[in-house]
Amino acid sequence: MTAVTEFAVAAFIVIGAAFLFVGSLGLATLPDTMRRLHAPTKATTLGIGALLIASMLYFVLLNGSLGIHEILITLFLFLTAPATALMIAKAYIFRHRATQKQLPPSANETGWATLTKPR
Repeated sequence: MTAVTEFAVAAFIVIGAAFLFVGSLGLATLPDTMRRLHAPTKATTLGIGALLIASMLYFVLLNGSLGIHEILITLFLFLTAPATALMIAKAYIFRHRATQKQLPPSANETGWATLTKPR
């Protein structure tokens, strides 16, 4: 590998590590669940994406062939992180009725959490 490719791989690793650190720090220090939710879904996902790009670059330049593992991990991560965040947010809103009063009105009568209250 040349120095330029080593620098590119190292840069993606450092960028990914920085985003992972910021996301983990936000998850640990932000005050409530709704604010903590953004750290792992935004920053940490971007950090893992940068590390996967570094891994793909390294193995493409080392072996000369693209591995499917990193692409599958990226696909799985970018599909599951938003869905998980949505479910956590809906569960939080449903469990904390005081939070629902602070939200703008919803389009349906059940509110922002779509689960109806048992009668």
